[in-house]
Amino acid sequence: METIEMTCIVCPNGCALKVQAEDGEILDVVGNSCMRGYAYAQTEVQNPTRMLTSTVDVIGGELPRVSVKTRKEIPKGKLMECARLLKGVAAKAPVNIGDVVVHNIAETGIDIVATVNVPKKTSFL
Repeated sequence: METIEMTCIVCPNGCALKVQAEDGEILDVVGNSCMRGYAYAQTEVQNPTRMLTSTVDVIGGELPRVSVKTRKEIPKGKLMECARLLKGVAAKAPVNIGDVVVHNIAETGIDIVATVNVPKKTSFL
């Protein structure tokens, strides 16, 4: 049996958790002040995931970059690969909140979506 210490990141409380696990099975979680902490500990031990937030270039937009995020959490082990893949991505203006910027990033089945509107650059004569 192993004891894993972690800090819950579900809410601002940041509970210090101690997880008793054996062969990938959670036997006990202590230190959580709510059930969300218990669920977080289970996920973190068995299948850790994270949201990825970043920015990508915009071509022809009023802003040079647009903020983006994964539509839902991706496996923690894929974070760096996904971040590297975004390095060369450029979206064409206009970009709207929720627009898919990259489909199925790193074969995770999860899309990268825009989180802000970037209008097309208007030119004045």
